[in-house]
Amino acid sequence: MEGRGWGIDSYLKDNFDLPAKNPSEDAQRKWRSAVGKIVKNRRRRFRMVPDLDKRSEEEAKKRKIQEKIRVALYVQQAAFHFIDAANRKEHHLSEEVIKAGFSISPDELASIASGHDIKSLKMHGGVEGISRKINVSLDDGVNTSDFLTRQNLYGANRCIEKPSRSFWMFVWDAVQDLTLIILMICALISIVVGLATEGWPKGVYDGLGILLSIFLVVMVTAVSDYKQSLQFKELDKEKKNIVIHVTRDGSRQKVSIYDLVVGDIVHLSIGDQVPADGLFISGYSLLIDESSLSGESEPVYITKEKPFLLAGTTVQDGSAKMLVTAVGMRTEWGRLMCTLSQGGEDETPLQVKLNGVATIIGKIGLVFATLTFVVLIVRFLVDKGMHVGLLKWFPEDALTLLNYFAISVTIIVVAVPEGLPLAVTLSLAFAMKKLMDDKALVRHLSACETMGSASCICTDKTGTLTTNRMVVDKIWICEVSKSFRSKETINDLKAVISEKVLSILLQCIFENSGSEVVKGKDGKNTIMGTPTEAALLEFGLELEGECDAQHRDCKKLRVEPFNSVKKKMSVLVSLPGGRIRAFCKGASEILLQMCDKIIDSDGKSVPLSEVQTKNVLDIINTFACEALRTLCLAFKDMDETYEGDKIPADGYTLIAVFGIKDPVRPGVRDAVQTCIAAGVTVRMVTGDNINTAKAIARECGILTDDGLAIEGSDFRNKSPEEMKDLIPKIQVMARSLPLDKHTLVTKLRSMFHEVVAVTGDGTNDAPALHEADIGLAMVSTIAVPGVHTTHTKPLYLTNAITGQNSMPHTSRHWFMQASATCTQQIWGHYYMNCGFLADHTSGLLADKVAKESADVIILDDNFSTIINVARWGRAVYINIQKFVQFQLTVNVVALIVNFVSACITGSTPLTAVQLLWVNMIMDTLGALALATEPPNDEMMKRPPVKRGESFITRTMWRNIIGQSLYQLVVLGTLMFAGKRLLNIEGSNADSILNTLIFNSFVFCQVFNEINSLEMDKINVFYGIFSNWIFVAIIASTVIFQVIIVEFLGTFASTVPLSWELWLVSVLLGSISLIVGIILKCIPVKPSRTADKPNGYEPIPSGPEAV
Repeated sequence: MEGRGWGIDSYLKDNFDLPAKNPSEDAQRKWRSAVGKIVKNRRRRFRMVPDLDKRSEEEAKKRKIQEKIRVALYVQQAAFHFIDAANRKEHHLSEEVIKAGFSISPDELASIASGHDIKSLKMHGGVEGISRKINVSLDDGVNTSDFLTRQNLYGANRCIEKPSRSFWMFVWDAVQDLTLIILMICALISIVVGLATEGWPKGVYDGLGILLSIFLVVMVTAVSDYKQSLQFKELDKEKKNIVIHVTRDGSRQKVSIYDLVVGDIVHLSIGDQVPADGLFISGYSLLIDESSLSGESEPVYITKEKPFLLAGTTVQDGSAKMLVTAVGMRTEWGRLMCTLSQGGEDETPLQVKLNGVATIIGKIGLVFATLTFVVLIVRFLVDKGMHVGLLKWFPEDALTLLNYFAISVTIIVVAVPEGLPLAVTLSLAFAMKKLMDDKALVRHLSACETMGSASCICTDKTGTLTTNRMVVDKIWICEVSKSFRSKETINDLKAVISEKVLSILLQCIFENSGSEVVKGKDGKNTIMGTPTEAALLEFGLELEGECDAQHRDCKKLRVEPFNSVKKKMSVLVSLPGGRIRAFCKGASEILLQMCDKIIDSDGKSVPLSEVQTKNVLDIINTFACEALRTLCLAFKDMDETYEGDKIPADGYTLIAVFGIKDPVRPGVRDAVQTCIAAGVTVRMVTGDNINTAKAIARECGILTDDGLAIEGSDFRNKSPEEMKDLIPKIQVMARSLPLDKHTLVTKLRSMFHEVVAVTGDGTNDAPALHEADIGLAMVSTIAVPGVHTTHTKPLYLTNAITGQNSMPHTSRHWFMQASATCTQQIWGHYYMNCGFLADHTSGLLADKVAKESADVIILDDNFSTIINVARWGRAVYINIQKFVQFQLTVNVVALIVNFVSACITGSTPLTAVQLLWVNMIMDTLGALALATEPPNDEMMKRPPVKRGESFITRTMWRNIIGQSLYQLVVLGTLMFAGKRLLNIEGSNADSILNTLIFNSFVFCQVFNEINSLEMDKINVFYGIFSNWIFVAIIASTVIFQVIIVEFLGTFASTVPLSWELWLVSVLLGSISLIVGIILKCIPVKPSRTADKPNGYEPIPSGPEAV
C-alpha cells in the first residue's frame, strides 16, 4: 500500500524533484527529459510551462539589444561632442503639434533623453526651456484638460502587446492530441468501411459516435482552458498596474502608469522603476541602476548636469522630480519589451511531480493498451483460422480490426492522465483569483503552493500585527510627562514649557523629517511619509498652532536619512541668524547615549547627570512596557569654529522622549492562535525596543511563558552551536538589523528544514524575502482622520536624502533578484549602513524592492490575510491529492477491466465512445469538481506539509486500492455472471449487459468522486452544497449519462435500460460510499518524515469526528 515500496516515490524524487524557488535550468531540463514521448498533447500539456530554448534565445536577444543601447549611450557619447549641431537630423514640427501650442516635435523630444543629447537640451534652454515648449509648469504639472491631446500627439505609455489567444486557438490546441487524431482517422475509416458494407445510415453510426465524442471532449477542454487563461490574464493585469505619483493641476495625484503623458511631473524614490524617459528637475542623491536597459552593472548618479532618465531603469538611492519627455514605444524600454516575448513563468513543484505521475501511469497504460490490442488480434486470428481460414477476408474483418485498434488507442486516452499537471494550474488559478478578491496578489504560481507547507512565519510588527495608524500618546519633556487625548492636552503642554523650548522642539520635528506636508485640491493638509513621522508631524502641527513658525526659515545643509543599523536620522541646518544647528531623532536608548546634556524648562542646555540618565531610561521603559514605540529627539548647536558639513555623533542635548501608540489590529490574536493550531510557529522580528516588542507580542499571543525574546545584537553574536539551541525558543527578536532577519531565515531553513514565510515592506527586507521559501510583501494605503491632516503610508520620500557623497558605493551589498517579468532581471540592493525608513512600515513606492523580491503581495497589510493565503495553499495541495486519488482509481479499473475482458472473452465491455466519456468525467470535469473546492477551517487544524514526504500518501493508496478492488469485483461479477444473476435474456442480452456494465462503472465513478471530497473523514456530505461547482458537475454527469444510455445508444453502443437495472447501477455505485467508510476505519501508519525538500505530508490517517 506504500508508494515508496512500488518505487514510484524514489522515481519521482530522482527525476521530478524541483525546488519551489529559483529552480536551475538543469533541474528544469531533467524532468522534461524524463517525461520523454509519453505525452498525448504536448501543445496543451506544456502550455503553462516555459520553453527553455526559446527563453535562452530571448535572453541572448536581449543582451544583444542591451549592448547596442550601451554603445549608443556610453561609447558614442564622446563622439557626440565632436559632431556639429548643423549635421544633426532636422526635426520638423507638424501642423497638429503647432496647432496644439507645442514647440517641439515628439521625435526630437524623445531623442534628447534616449540619446543623452546634452547639446540639444542646452539649445532648447535646458529643462525649463523644454517645459515651456511642451506647455507645462514644473511646479503645477500637466493640466488634466490637455491629457488626450498629449496622448494623441506624443503617444500613450503602453507597449504593443501580443494579442490574447482567442477561444478557437484553445480549440486548436485541444485537437492536437495525438490519440484523438488517431481516433479521428479511425472514425473516418470506420465510416467509409461501414458505408461500403452496411450502407447508410447504419454504417456511419460507430464512426460518427467517435467523432461526436471527440468533439465533446475538445469543446469541454477548450472551454476549461480558455476560462483559465482569462483568469491568468486578469491576474497579470493586476500585477502590471503600477500606481505612481505625479503633480497635475497643481496637486499631487496617484495615477496608473498607463495614464502617464509627456509633460507629467513624476516623483521618484528608492526602489521605483522609472516609468518613462525624462529629465531630472530636482532631488537628492539620485542613483540609477541602468542594468536592465543597458547591461551596465555600475549605477549612475543623476544631476542637473547629467539629467537624463530612461524608462525601465531603477532608482537605487535618493529621490527626485522628473519631467516626462517620452512614453511607450518612443522609449528604448518600450521598444525592447516589444521586441521580446514573455518567457513564461517557471513551472511549480507540484506541476512537475504530477507530470512524473502522469508519465509513470502513461507508460503502464501504453503497455496495457498494447497487450490488449495484441490479445484481441491473436484471439481474432485464432478464431478466424479455426472457423473460416486465414486466407478468406471480408470487409467486416477490417471493421473489427479497426475497432480493436480504436479501443486500444482509447485505452491510451484514458490511461495517460494529461489532466494531472493541468489540474494544478486550474486549482492555482482558481485560488489566485479568490486570493486577489481577499487582498492577496500572488506573483508566482509556486508561492500559493508552497504557502500550504509553511511551518514558520517571521513577521514584522508595525503595520502587520498593528494598525500602522500612529499617534503621539505620551511625551516627556523638561521633567514633565504628558498623555495626549485632546486639544486641552496641547494647551497644558504649552503652559509648562517656554517659548524657546517649544521653538527648538518644533524645529526638530519639522526640519529633521523624511516626510512632508502637502496641500491637496480640497485645501486640506496631507502628510506624506512613514506613519511614525506622520504622527510626529501631526503632533507638531497641533503644537505649532498660531505661533511664529521660525523653523520655516531654516535652510538644510545636510541630511543623513534614517539608518536601520544606527537607528537614527540626523540633519544639519542653518538658522535664520546664521548659526548652525544639528538635530537628531531615533531609537531612545541609542540616542540617549549620544546626549551629555538635557534641555531645561527655560530652553537652556544643562549637564545630564547619572541620576537624570537613569530617570530617562525608566521613562523609556515605562512607555515601552505600555506597548508604545519610543523615540528621542535631540539637538546640538555648533560653535563658531565649526567648519564643514559633517553631522556630529555625540554631544547632543536631549529635548524630549515620545511614546507613539500603534494599536494591535483586530483579529490578529485569533489569527495567531489559528497558526498555532495549524502547527505554524509565528515569530515577531522588529526594530523596536525589546519591551515594546514583548508587550505587543504578548497582546498578539505570540510570546508565551516558555518563549524567548532576544535582541538582534545578542542573536548575531551567538555561535552556530548556540543558535541551534536558541532558535527553536525564539518568539520575538527586537532591535534587529536586516542581516539578523536574513540569518534567522537561513538558519531555520538549513538547520531545521523549516518552510519559512517572511513578511517585509522595505528595501532592507529584500534579502530575507529573497532567501525565504515564501516572501510576503506588505503593501497598503491607509487614511486616518486627524485634526488638520490625513496620514498616508509612504508613497515617496522627499527632502530626506543626503548629499551625493553621503552614501559611498562601498557600503552597499548587492544581490541578484528576479523581477516581476521573466524577460528582465533587476539588480536589487539593501543597505547595511544606509536604510531610509524610520520603521519597518510599508508603502506603495517605498516598497518596490521588497515587492520585486516577494512571491505574494499582501495588499491590505494584514496578518489575517497571510493566514488566508496559507489556507488556500493547503486547499490546493489537498484538492490535487483528492483529484489524483480519484483519477488513479478510474485508471486502474479501466485498464484492468478492458485487459482481462480482452484476454478471457476476446472483446471489451467498454467501447471507444464510452471510454472517451469516462475520460472526460475523470479528466476535465473531475479536475473542475475536485481541484476548485474552497478551503475549510479543518485544513488549519492539521500539521503543515513537511519536506521530503511522498505526494501519493499511504492513505491515498489505501483508498485507491480499496475502491479499485470493489469496482473490479462488481464489474467482473457483472461481466461473467451478470446475465444469470439478473436474469437478463433475449437476443440483445449482450447489449443490455454491456450497457449495464458501462452504466455501473460510471456511477461507481460518480459516487467515488463524492467519496474523494474527504480522504479520511466519514461524513463526505458535510458542506457539499456550498460548493456549487461540484454539485453542478455531478448533476451534469448524471443527466448526460441518462441521455447517452437512453437516447444516444446508436452512437454510444448502448441500449435503454429498465428502471430495475437503473436502480441496480445506482445501488452498485452508491455502495462505494459504504466501502469508503470501511476503508477509512483501516488505520494507516504515518509516513516517515524525510529531510529532502519538496515533499508533501500525508493526510492524517484514521476516521476523525464525523
